[in-house]
Amino acid sequence: MRQYLGYTAIIIGIIIFISVLYINNGYNGVTRPFSNYTLLTSSWEKYKRQFINGDGRVIDYGNNSLTTSEGQSYALLRAVWVDDKQAFDQIWKWTRENLKRPGDYLFGWRWGKKPDGSFGFLSGGGNNSASDADTDIALALILADRRWHVTTYDRDAQNILGDIWGKEVATVSGNFYVTAGNWAQNDKEVVINPSYFAPYAWRIFAQTDKKPEHRWNDLIGPAYGLLEEVSRDPLDKSVSAGLPPDWIVVDRTTGKPRAPDIPSLTTNYSFDAMRIPWRIALDWEWNHEPQALSYLQNNFGRLLSDFNHNGKLATSYAHDGTVLNGHESPAMYATAIGYFLAVHPLLAKRIYDEKIVRLYSNDTNSFNSELPYYDQNWLWFGAALYAKALDHY
Repeated sequence: MRQYLGYTAIIIGIIIFISVLYINNGYNGVTRPFSNYTLLTSSWEKYKRQFINGDGRVIDYGNNSLTTSEGQSYALLRAVWVDDKQAFDQIWKWTRENLKRPGDYLFGWRWGKKPDGSFGFLSGGGNNSASDADTDIALALILADRRWHVTTYDRDAQNILGDIWGKEVATVSGNFYVTAGNWAQNDKEVVINPSYFAPYAWRIFAQTDKKPEHRWNDLIGPAYGLLEEVSRDPLDKSVSAGLPPDWIVVDRTTGKPRAPDIPSLTTNYSFDAMRIPWRIALDWEWNHEPQALSYLQNNFGRLLSDFNHNGKLATSYAHDGTVLNGHESPAMYATAIGYFLAVHPLLAKRIYDEKIVRLYSNDTNSFNSELPYYDQNWLWFGAALYAKALDHY
């Protein structure tokens, strides 16, 4: 099972520092012409130098020099979207040679230096898969094939799609759901991380998967239905603020969602669930899916209220809307911008200008180098969504 306890102390430790950056950031204006394109390309070049080894390994230096399948997947997507084939090939080579699990085409989620000094999958479930990373890697390969016309990318994507469907998709009461990973289902229940839902990717998989029995489009309706249900359901609280939870469990007998029993898997709107408005907004951007717009319109009023009244968003919220951490997080703004773009575009511009661009220096052509890997990635994804720079070719 994926374990997030190792992240908690480190994340808390850097949140206060990041909040200070918003107050005292050294960049207070532009000294030469600014463009969205330059922000995306130059910050990618800086990110490569800071976080990616020459062999293609992405390293989270703020977390014991850890490498995750998530980090590799983010780098692959960014590389194809900025047309950096050389970096893409390096990252993909390292990923498939080091993170591919024995016996299938999925990827172990947690890799690094072990107590004996060797490198490999870490204990505590590091060899388990995470379906968000597997999905993003497959999508990156398909987009790379479309952009650069290299047939081996499609071949590799086909292998991954087969094992995502075979090992990470569950059937509950006649509905198909993407689970949290290869470990996340048994005869009684299914563990789901709603932020792993990527309907825009499933539509592309349906177009490209050579096995029609993999019914990717049949994931979309149940995913939107479940998102609506768990955003409204109080789960383990007395009321719900409408925000989706980080984690849920779905009972195989009743088909009903509930809060997980595992303490580290919470129903908070935090570092997992915050990605949902970005993912749903991309489905709206690419496909004009009415369910996407409806979901964004109906479930993020807590963020709108906070930003209107306080001029900022908190780092995390309980499922009932209680602020758990009032400091600011770049990743929160970069993901929430999907909601604001679709529903409140003028506020989206404020967030882009005040909360994303403010952390980018036009003098150095990079985001603040002290920002950790997760925030660096999501600042880029949020800026790219705002700039309409995410193409599916």
